[in-house]
Amino acid sequence: MLLVIAFITGFTIDSFHHHPGFHAAACLLVAYFRPFLVNILIPKEASETNYDEPSVKSLGGIPAYLFYVAFLTFIFNAWLFLLEAWQFGNIWYFLAKTLLSTLVAIMLIIITELLFNRKQRFRTNTA
Repeated sequence: MLLVIAFITGFTIDSFHHHPGFHAAACLLVAYFRPFLVNILIPKEASETNYDEPSVKSLGGIPAYLFYVAFLTFIFNAWLFLLEAWQFGNIWYFLAKTLLSTLVAIMLIIITELLFNRKQRFRTNTA
């Protein structure tokens, strides 16, 4: 289901741009890596009970949440810019563009997290 939502989100973003499929591909790549990253970052003592969505609280602190956000944002931007250029002609330009876009996106994500308090649903792994 996560991959379907990612594709629809990416396709929606692509419908406003002139490069069809680029954002959809990047969203699908992020959706593919997300479950593996969440399983790595969730503290083992909290694996029996946890929140529905990743947050500072559910991932066990600010460093783990920042790594989660930074990794997925970097993957998204790197894949998107690679698809746009389809080459590493100027590797320094590619890396600078990817890193700066990632930093701006991380800052916007952190500001959004601080401004909007979300109610998190608690889930358990028991039936």
